[in-house]
Amino acid sequence: MDTLSYRTVSANKETVNKEWVVIDAEDQVVGRLSSIAAKFLRGKYKPNFTPHVDCGDNVIIVNAEKVKFTGKKLEDKQYVRHTGYPGGQRFRTPKEQFARHPEFILENSIRGMLPKNRLGRDLFRNLYVYTGPEHQHEAQKPKSIDLKNVK
Repeated sequence: MDTLSYRTVSANKETVNKEWVVIDAEDQVVGRLSSIAAKFLRGKYKPNFTPHVDCGDNVIIVNAEKVKFTGKKLEDKQYVRHTGYPGGQRFRTPKEQFARHPEFILENSIRGMLPKNRLGRDLFRNLYVYTGPEHQHEAQKPKSIDLKNVK
C-alpha cells in the first residue's frame, strides 16, 4: 500500500531558528504591545512552534517611557509589592512608576503573559527593554517590526 506518511515535526533547541527583533514602543498601548511581544518571545507565529521548547525570538523594546495607557489606568491602576515585613505592603501607580523605573511597566506586563514555569523564566531572559531609541544589540543585526502589520 503506497500512502504518504505525515509526521509531526517537533522543534528542539538545536533546530530552532532564533532571530532578533526591535519593537518601537512610542505611542503604543501597554497591553497590546505586551501581547505582541509575548507572542514573539514565545514563537507562536512560527510554523514549527512547539509548546515545550523555547522557539521564540529575542525581543528588544525601545522608547519604553513613551507607552500609554487607555482610560484612567494611569492614575487608577496599582502595582503591589511587599517588603517582607509585617505591614510592608506598598502600592505604586503607573505614573509614579514611570518616574522611577519606566521599563518595569512593560516587563511586568509581558512577564504576566508568559507561562508560569521554567520555560516562562527562560523566555523572559530573551526580552530587553530600554528607555530611549538606542540599544546595545546592534551587532546582532535585529530587524525592525512594524506593529501595524502584525496580526
